[in-house]
Amino acid sequence: MPRTTAEPKGEMVSFRIPAALKDEFAEIAEREAKPLGELLRELIRERIERERRRAFEAEVRRQCREAAEAATDSNSDEAQVMRELEDHFVDVLRDWKYEWK
Repeated sequence: MPRTTAEPKGEMVSFRIPAALKDEFAEIAEREAKPLGELLRELIRERIERERRRAFEAEVRRQCREAAEAATDSNSDEAQVMRELEDHFVDVLRDWKYEWK
């Protein structure tokens, strides 16, 4: 099969899998009209993206906990921002209820 990607040729990776697993994977590749290698590259990209997403979400949770802890001090910048957000939310909620009456 011809190459389906414009990516330059990369490193070679070899590994063993059971024949039945390879056969099933080859059937998927055939149904999708893709070479096995391209399907494997897609799986690798998806896994890397999933790991990046997991790391990003973990960092967001860490920062949220840090900001929430800082917001417990009523004199902190974070507490001030939370008060402003709450005021804005009340305005949005008031407008939203007005529109749906």
